[in-house]
Amino acid sequence: MNNPWIKFLMFVVVLVLGIGGMLAVGASGEEDPEKAEVDTSPVVRIEHAESMDYKVTIQSFGEVIPLETTRLSAQVSGEVISWNPKFIAGGLVKRGEILFSIEKDTYEAAVLQAEAELSQAQAALIEEQARAEVAKRESKNIPASQVSDLYLRKPQILSAKAAVKSAEARLKMAQRDLNNCDVAAPYNALVIARDIGTGEYVNRGAQVGVINNIETAEVRFSIAGFDTAFLPTILADQEAMVINKGVKTFSRKGTISRDIGIIDQSTRMSQIVVTIDDPYGLNANTPALKFGSYVEVNIEGQTLQNVYRLPQDLVTKNTVWVVDQDNKLQPREVQVIREEGSFFIINSGIQHHDRIVMTLPEYPQKGMKVRIASEVKEPPLVANQSK
Repeated sequence: MNNPWIKFLMFVVVLVLGIGGMLAVGASGEEDPEKAEVDTSPVVRIEHAESMDYKVTIQSFGEVIPLETTRLSAQVSGEVISWNPKFIAGGLVKRGEILFSIEKDTYEAAVLQAEAELSQAQAALIEEQARAEVAKRESKNIPASQVSDLYLRKPQILSAKAAVKSAEARLKMAQRDLNNCDVAAPYNALVIARDIGTGEYVNRGAQVGVINNIETAEVRFSIAGFDTAFLPTILADQEAMVINKGVKTFSRKGTISRDIGIIDQSTRMSQIVVTIDDPYGLNANTPALKFGSYVEVNIEGQTLQNVYRLPQDLVTKNTVWVVDQDNKLQPREVQVIREEGSFFIINSGIQHHDRIVMTLPEYPQKGMKVRIASEVKEPPLVANQSK
């Protein structure tokens, strides 16, 4: 190993091997194919804007209340001899159904007496009319200057006729009092309270109970100022949907009857009244819409023409992003005219068939190049082959 020739020979061998290795590495590098350029443009999902004629639905809430409440009073005095078993709190009675009755003997006697007085008055009238006829015949045999109205008994006949009318009036009042001994429901009613019992004496005008009209119910609901512009031009008789939500949700059709005509000073809202026929389902097999229920009311408003309906999360500071023909992001300033649920109604700023960006990049910029999700092709799957 101390021979210099041997060391020189070993040096040459190592140098040759190094140069050969470098050439081999260079050759293998030249054989690698060029890597394909990677498109890093963000991928977005789009939908085409479609204009429409949109029917506005106005939603509000209100309480179901009776159309009218009546505090029943006795129109005659007397002892209560009976009352209807349904004339209790919570009872449902139909129009004309007897609620309670007052003892009638006194009023039946008053009717008989009035009838007798009428017969006497009618008899007196007939007698006076006969006397007048006799006087009229006798007047032909005496000078005309001696014939007067008193002689012809005209005042007596007028007095007799007045007595007949007075007797008829007394009979009518007596008959009315007799009829009022049976107190009937003035309408289909829900009994709220009863303040009498059998054997109790009631005086004329005394309150005996409270009933609510169930032929028609009302719902008064408030309309905000931004909704008033979308109300129908003619409100009266427009259909409304009343929804009672709960364990068993159901709906009833109603009709807009009127606008209260004033604006509430505290809320600055106007009020509209919807009426519902037969709320307790007395004449139909429908669920009872009870007084005091808090319900949702939906009414159809105006029809907005050529508008767009977009999710709210696509609109930021009145701006919507679209993709232009060069696949670049462009902001569009839009005008939102109404909010309904999670959507905005837009009437300007975008055009029919614009490509609306549904999934924005994290930091969108005007003119940013993007790729459309439906146009992006997935790379082919390459199977690993084991030797």
